[in-house]
This record gives sequence, structure tokens and C-alpha cells, in this order.
Amino acid sequence: MEGVKLDRWGYEVKTSSDSCISSINAYYHQLLSYGRYRRVILEAAVHDKDCVLANILAAHFLCSSDPSKAPSHMEAAKSRLEQATSYEKAVFEALNYLISSNTDDDVAVELHSKLLRDFPRDLVSLKRAQVLCFYMGRPDLSLGLVQQVLPQNQQENYIYGMLAFPLLELGRMADAENAAKKGFEINKQDFWAQHALCHVLQYECCYKEAVQFMEECSSSWSLCSSFMLTHNWWHVALCYLEGHSPIIKVREVYDHHIWKELERIDAVCAEVYLNALGLLLRVYVRGELDVFEDRLKILAACLTDQANWFMEWHLDVLILWALAFTKELSKAEDLLKGLKFRLSTMSKKKQQGMQGAMLLAEAIYEYGQGNEKRALEILGPDFNAYNCKIIGASDEQLDVFYEVWCSMLLNTGEVTKGKIHYLV
Repeated sequence: MEGVKLDRWGYEVKTSSDSCISSINAYYHQLLSYGRYRRVILEAAVHDKDCVLANILAAHFLCSSDPSKAPSHMEAAKSRLEQATSYEKAVFEALNYLISSNTDDDVAVELHSKLLRDFPRDLVSLKRAQVLCFYMGRPDLSLGLVQQVLPQNQQENYIYGMLAFPLLELGRMADAENAAKKGFEINKQDFWAQHALCHVLQYECCYKEAVQFMEECSSSWSLCSSFMLTHNWWHVALCYLEGHSPIIKVREVYDHHIWKELERIDAVCAEVYLNALGLLLRVYVRGELDVFEDRLKILAACLTDQANWFMEWHLDVLILWALAFTKELSKAEDLLKGLKFRLSTMSKKKQQGMQGAMLLAEAIYEYGQGNEKRALEILGPDFNAYNCKIIGASDEQLDVFYEVWCSMLLNTGEVTKGKIHYLV
């Protein structure tokens, strides 16, 4: 068809520009490989300012990276929607709803499920839907979506890493391992499959093997986004910590592979801070923070900048701890008030789901100040960190909050009142 080209999935896109399609396909690769150059989608819209797919994908990208520029791309996509292909219209419908205000997450997932029923080879839409499920705390929905499209993608790059992660979160470790290994066999640089295999090794307490595997893979991580690079090194650091290696090994990972990422001109600071904080809180709970000297204070000074706040709840909860612990109490109070305000603006349905997240934030704020008895009262004797998935954290990331709770039970003499829940 004249003026129509096929994208990576073989689906029709209304454009006459080879460069536009090339940039769209490059964006697909960047998303699936956790690459550093997701901004390439903006080039697609430059090559063809009338391409609906290029503009709606650019609008979605800009919603998180530069929100003020998103509306122009949204309007450009809307203005040409009648001329778009059926595939482009389906992607537009799903993304237009996703980036609108007061979105119902269940509706957004259903729109993506409908899109994937009609266009099952679109792994970027699958990835987007899985991320949404992650922030809903619903690995069951995420698994259902990938299983829905798996028959059409049996040998496709990246699909098995995407299958492995919800299996991990559901405690199906053997199935997760098989999926991750298959993904790794297809593509040794499938970073999500590498990550899933590390999860499995950690679960099996094979810390030495996990470190060896990840360090062998690490030479390719320079191409990863700030999040994926520092998150993979966070896993390595945890394996050193859990495997009772000298604490200096953990500090070396922090200095040379997590904090060092901030020296790169294209680093996304908040993504680095998330993994740095997650590691330092774990180290603190284990009583080893002194070895890290003034590193937490240096990090906390960065976190007083409100530009790093309100990006995601998991990061905000960790920031609350760091600010409270380093006596930046007025900043911590401002952050906590801001979270409460954001909760109040959510729909009643969303508020109900976020109640546990808000309680965790309040408790960690108190914990950071040393008010362990008050923090324990907030969390209660039946605290289950697994129920806080909605902050956007995996079981491995949530485990530190369970450790915090256990340590507070011990420190306050309330250990006999706690009801133990084991994370898978």
C-alpha cells in the first residue's frame, strides 16, 4: 500500500519515511533492551511529523521525561488519526487512555490486552502493560498477558525474560528459571533474562554463583539505562552481603558501579538514587553502615532537591528514610505531606489500594528518626511487605522493609507479638 510501511513486528504504519520507521524500530529495541537512548522516538516524529504512531509513542515517552512537550505530539497524533492504520489506532487508544488524568489501571490493562489480542507480536505494548501491572502489584495479570501472546512469539527475542519475571513474583521459581535460561540462550545480552536468572540464584542462596554469573555478563551493561545498570549491580552487592563476603566488597560495588554512574552525562539520577538507597538501607539494617562513612549523608544532600520527589512511591519511601536519618526533618516532613496530598487526589479505588503504601511511608519516616516503637505501631503486628508491591517494588526490593520490621520487633522487645510472613 502506498504511503504505508511495516514496523519490526510486521504491522502497517502510515508513513512514507524509511527514517521514521527506522527510528520507531530503534525505539522498540531501546525499550526491550533497557537501553539508554529511548529519546530516539523523538527523531521518528521529526522524520514524519504526521505519523500517528511516531507521535503517540513520543507523547508517552515525554510524559515522564519532559511533560510540557507531550501535548503537541498528542495533538499531532489525534489530528491524523482518521488516516492511520488499524494497528496505529489500537496503539493510540491504549496510550491515549494510559496518559490521561485519573486513569483506572484495570481499564488501561484491558485496553492493552485488547490491543495484544489483535496484534500479538507487539512486544513493546506487552512490556508497557507489564510495567503497568508491576505498579499495580499484579504479577498474575502480567503473566496472563505474556502467556496470551507467547504462541505467536515462540522464538522471539526478549519474550522469555518477560515471561520469567512475573513467574518469579508468583514464586514459580523452577518455571522462571526455565524461561530465563531460554531467553538467555536466544540472546546473551537480554539483560532482563540475566536479571531473572540472578533472582533465581539468590532465591536458591547460590550467592557465589550469582556474583560470578552477573560479573561475567557485566561487560555489556554499559549500554543499559541508569536503572538497569545500577539495579543489576545492586543485585551483585546484595549477593556479596547475603553471602557474607567482606563488607568492603559491597562498598566497592556501591562506589565503582552504582554511584559512579552519576558521572555519565546521560545518567538519570533518580534511577541511580533508587538502587543506591535500596542498598544503603539494607546495609544499615545489617549494622554495617559505618563502613560506608559519609556516603549516606552525601546521597541525602542530593535528595533534598524536590526534583527527585514524587516520581514513584518506592523511591519516595526510601528518600523519607534517608532524609529522616540524616536529620533533614523539615524536608522529610514536606515529602510526607506531599505524599498524603497526592493520595487525597486519587480516586477512591486507587486510595484503597495505596493505603498500605502510605502506612509504610509513615513508618519508615518514624524509623529513620529512631522512633521504632511508633513505626511498629503504624505497621502493626501483622505487617506483610508483600502487600506493599503497589509501591513499585519486587519481592527482593520489598524484603528490606520486612527486615526493618523484624529488627524493630527485636529492638522494642515485641518479637512475640509479630506474625511472620515469608516472602517467596
